Amino acid sequence: MSILFSRNLAFVLGVITPVAETIRRWSTWRSDPPALFDDYILGGLLLYGAWRVGRDARSGQRFLAAGFAFMCGMAYYSFFGQLHNLRTGVPDPAPISSTWVAVIKGVGLGLGVLGLVLSLRPLPDHLNDATKDKGRWN
Repeated sequence: MSILFSRNLAFVLGVITPVAETIRRWSTWRSDPPALFDDYILGGLLLYGAWRVGRDARSGQRFLAAGFAFMCGMAYYSFFGQLHNLRTGVPDPAPISSTWVAVIKGVGLGLGVLGLVLSLRPLPDHLNDATKDKGRWN
């Protein structure tokens, strides 16, 4: 696993997270707009970091790591808040059960940590040599 996996993961999560949150909060977003739009910021940061890594792995690595770090912070709070809501019986606005929302958030937290760890690994010396002229990896 490498920065390429982290980059691809950022693309996937950068699209899926805002879409899933929009579906989850479709009928209730007006009561707490920041709860919806923070996931758009998360998606934007991940997509920007993935795009920057695609252009130049060395200079883009910090942006990808920042996107995953932001995701980890949000996912940590969201996951443990969801567990607290499960314990106290507070229903989730999602069209699926609160337990499944907790499972999805836990998996998201794990993927965020994995993406962060992989985006922080040192890059091999040859990586940018192969991509300098082409703008992508072979």
